[in-house]
Amino acid sequence: MASSGIDGQLRGHGLHGFFRAGVRTLARMEVRVGGMEPMPLQGTLTSAAAARFLGAVRLPGDPDPDPALTVERLRHADGTESITVRNTGARPARLPLEIALGTDLGLLTDIAAGRRSADLPGQVQSAGLRWAGHGRSATVSAQPSPHAVLAGAGVLRWDLEVQAGARWSVELCAELESASAAVRPPTGRGAGVPLPWAEPEVRSDDPRAVQLVVRSLDTLGGLLIADPDRPTDLYAASGAPWRFGMTPADAIWAARLTLPLGTRLAAGTLRALARRQHVGGAPGPGGPAAPQSVGATSAAAPASADGVNSAGSAEVGSGGRLDGLIPGPLRHAGPELPPSCTATEATLLFVTLLAEAWRWGLPRQEVAELLPAAERALGALRGALGDGEDGPEGFVTDLGRTAEDRATRPAAARCEVQAQAHRAALHGADLLAAFGRPGAEEWRAWAARLRERFREQFWIDDLSGGRPAAAMLAGGRTVPAVAASFVHLLDRGLAGEGELHEGLLDREQTRVLAQRLASPELDTGWGLRTLSAKSPRFNPLGHRSGAVRVHETVLAVSGLAEAGFEREAGVLLEGLLDAARHFEGRLPEMYAGEQRVADCPPAPHPAACRPAAVAAAAAVHLVLSLAGVRPDVPAGRVAVRPASTAPLGMLQLTGLRVANEPFSVRVSRIGVAVVEEASTELQLGAG
Repeated sequence: MASSGIDGQLRGHGLHGFFRAGVRTLARMEVRVGGMEPMPLQGTLTSAAAARFLGAVRLPGDPDPDPALTVERLRHADGTESITVRNTGARPARLPLEIALGTDLGLLTDIAAGRRSADLPGQVQSAGLRWAGHGRSATVSAQPSPHAVLAGAGVLRWDLEVQAGARWSVELCAELESASAAVRPPTGRGAGVPLPWAEPEVRSDDPRAVQLVVRSLDTLGGLLIADPDRPTDLYAASGAPWRFGMTPADAIWAARLTLPLGTRLAAGTLRALARRQHVGGAPGPGGPAAPQSVGATSAAAPASADGVNSAGSAEVGSGGRLDGLIPGPLRHAGPELPPSCTATEATLLFVTLLAEAWRWGLPRQEVAELLPAAERALGALRGALGDGEDGPEGFVTDLGRTAEDRATRPAAARCEVQAQAHRAALHGADLLAAFGRPGAEEWRAWAARLRERFREQFWIDDLSGGRPAAAMLAGGRTVPAVAASFVHLLDRGLAGEGELHEGLLDREQTRVLAQRLASPELDTGWGLRTLSAKSPRFNPLGHRSGAVRVHETVLAVSGLAEAGFEREAGVLLEGLLDAARHFEGRLPEMYAGEQRVADCPPAPHPAACRPAAVAAAAAVHLVLSLAGVRPDVPAGRVAVRPASTAPLGMLQLTGLRVANEPFSVRVSRIGVAVVEEASTELQLGAG
């Protein structure tokens, strides 16, 4: 990773520098030509992994008002940079070029906390400089070699003579050396390894949509990581700079939201997470699972009192963690609720991703190999139901809590967790039935009871027509906060025959929620704020107390459109597309939840990841979902139900993947879809 201001100078401030494996390899790289810094003209990303900076320098004593020299810097995130000086003047330029270098070899975690140690002393090495300290070392080498190296000042110097109309270039390479052979940092996709998705061609009357898909996929590609245990399995890192590694819930979201482009990312993500799943109290976060557990099967057993048999039961392993849990860190949940464990979201999403990837065409054998992990995840769900003392009876609490914590501190049943659990139960039932495993009908019956309880107990009546509770506490007490997390209730999940599963809300409750989401209480005009602007705890820069989180707005757009509330979906879509234009098609993880004002762009969030995998994948999903492609490859069918209002005008998507074959669809300006390319094995249907 590399970070700087738009002038391209690395000054060692804040996050400035080149980073590798969580270490700042180089903190300062300041270019001076003739003792002057180039006047910055332009600084821009050319891809997720590269940037170009352009500056100008006037020659001393030159009467011409036009600058004679331009300095172009082409930077790559792998630590390489080329610097080219061009002389467009009428006479030769004779002047020194100096590059001042330095580093503290600081850890990203320390830099994030505001700690900055002094630069380390440099040492001369062939063609550059070397620094050592804190058990680490780094080098910068230059080609061609500098004419002088001043180790004390950390300066490389060349005495240039650039003829009129000529150019001169130097390439620098910053590299990190680790003193510990045990360190095995994650690696990227690697040269020659194809992207785990098809690269679609998008055509639309709305150019914002085309730019958004192209740049979001480029962003997501820059976050791909090869799993150390199986390098052919790729998954998406959560985001840079703060979470440049696996966060299971984010990796699953990224894979799920890009399923229209193929199932390879989903397969790699699922396999990587299955190896990290708690089995018998092991392995713990990030560790490999025991190989013999991958093929384990569950025997049939009598149904429990809640109607779920032991194919979906849960046990507590060492450390009190539920077997079947996909590990995940704690995450801030806003001012109304305690932090939530992302293991809950990841474990429930694991089942959904496997089921939906199967519908999109993940081969049956690969699904069968992953099915035991999905059964264990369902078991963890069964073990997290509140009993009245540990949480609201019959509702789902955090799966990741230890047995001791569950016994001493009652848990909250969050609105979004109920939606994720309900969807996982239905998707799990689909998989169990299709693969001849026990428990499908019990899970469907449990989901039906959850729907009934939710509609009766989680709904709060008010003068605005009502709303879901943000959470429910022990004793049936509700948390009345109005939050964007409600959008998860609209995410019903792909079912058979091109249909969607039934949601937790009834039709009237969905209508009331649609109106609330599109009101200024939650809609900023740029997207949904995470907490109502009417809340006394609203903070437009709060992670969960007011900032706009991109993927929640995308879920609202797709969910509202699928439910038939296309006017409300269109309002949110327009705001998000406008926000993306201000961010040049590369949406950050979140941005300020201030109300939209004319001629005032959305304010960036200072702690947001950019790039962020979920935001990038959600941006792709925002456009692709408007075509309404709903496959059921196991049944040999695919339905196409586009938004009838055609909010993007004409939309043509070429190069999608259904059943591992190319799939193309065109939606007209009046919302009529025509499939232009599809597998001959699929029967086509329309809404």
